Amino acid sequence: MKKPAPSFETPDMRELEEVIRGRRTIDQYLQTKVPDALVQEAIDIAMWAPNHHVTEPWRFYLLGPETVAKTIELTRSIVATNKGQKAADFKAKSWSEKPGWLLVTCQRSEDDLRQREDYGACCAALQNFALYLWRAGLGTKWTTGPITRDERFFEIVGVDPDQEFVVGLVWYGYPKLTPEQKRKDVSEVITRLP
Repeated sequence: MKKPAPSFETPDMRELEEVIRGRRTIDQYLQTKVPDALVQEAIDIAMWAPNHHVTEPWRFYLLGPETVAKTIELTRSIVATNKGQKAADFKAKSWSEKPGWLLVTCQRSEDDLRQREDYGACCAALQNFALYLWRAGLGTKWTTGPITRDERFFEIVGVDPDQEFVVGLVWYGYPKLTPEQKRKDVSEVITRLP
């Protein structure tokens, strides 16, 4: 007897769809502490991202209060230089309201192809992290702003820029506000080849 083709119309698939479609970048957070065990579990899940030759190129740095304070002051300095003190103070206040901070880096490789593959793997891991936290009721924001390329930031977090580069600085916490969003129709991005 021939086995029927599996159906993707299952409650599990609809739940997964809801998590993926529902995830949003969160800018404003409640000032509620996020359990450390949840963040560690999210990082553990993140590491199950596909990575060519199982290189596991990602590194995760949980920033504590002292490191966060130094990072905020560096940001204030960078923004003051580029946009003025008022913008710098606004940015520093906004950043001081982010409850959780995670830095994701990728190990450098001398092989260009491996470097691209490893970066892709780190991005997939970061998405796993975000989706896992979203399912747990938390939001994230992944930033690659100027601070992530500033040598002084590498000094603050103790990362050797010759060995690793920043994939993203990720804030996480319980959302204060969840924005609406939409995407193009899938027909606009698919090309079928013969």
